[in-house]
Amino acid sequence: MALPRFYCPEPIIAGQIIKLPAGVAHHALGVLRLEQGDKLILFDGSGGEFQATMARIGKGGATAAVEEYLEIERESPLAITLAQAICANEKMDWIVQKAVELGVSRVQPLVTKLSTVKLSGERAERRIKHWQKIVVSACEQCGRNRVPQVLPLLSLSGWLGSQMDERRNLSNGAPPNPCFMLLPTARKGLHDFREPAAITALTIVVGPEGGFTPEEEAAALTTGFIPIRLGRRILRTESAALAAVAAIQALWGDY
Repeated sequence: MALPRFYCPEPIIAGQIIKLPAGVAHHALGVLRLEQGDKLILFDGSGGEFQATMARIGKGGATAAVEEYLEIERESPLAITLAQAICANEKMDWIVQKAVELGVSRVQPLVTKLSTVKLSGERAERRIKHWQKIVVSACEQCGRNRVPQVLPLLSLSGWLGSQMDERRNLSNGAPPNPCFMLLPTARKGLHDFREPAAITALTIVVGPEGGFTPEEEAAALTTGFIPIRLGRRILRTESAALAAVAAIQALWGDY
């Protein structure tokens, strides 16, 4: 049986006694019913993980004795940025959770003209924190020791502008990383891009339930995004995002 895994954001060192964060202690004690002497795995997001033992349990929380560093890397060799137009809460939560399990490196939430969910200000910040918690939970479950980042919410137009600036500032002569835009009207699919050599990073942008407007499509294409489709069927936004990430991992990642 696999040992329970917990993320502790502070640096961990073998041989130390650490106080578990309140949320971790609550889950370990109240949900999993761990007891003194039980084994667990801790990770701090910098790579690798630590075997530890529950050391002290009390009203003030719990501590763990960190015993051994395990140099385990479970990251894909392909750094995938998923730029996802925000959608209904349950769908967005699902996309974030499963995208992390599939190996994405970053999630960029976007607001588009046809987004059914409108977020701004404090409400947007709360959702970003909520999605980041989902990321951590997914890492604990799937074994990842590096925690992907949920980036601040941006409008599609603002984000495309930043992408254009990044491409203009490339100074080493290397071609820009591939950037794909999922469009059901596109003529090409991922199988048409099997030949590019040494792809180490790419970006994929997925629209909301209602799709992109023609103006948004044109802006993305002007920025350099490549339109692709996933078969001849129209997929829901939550299906499209995850199917695309899985297919990309099969072509260039660790599948």
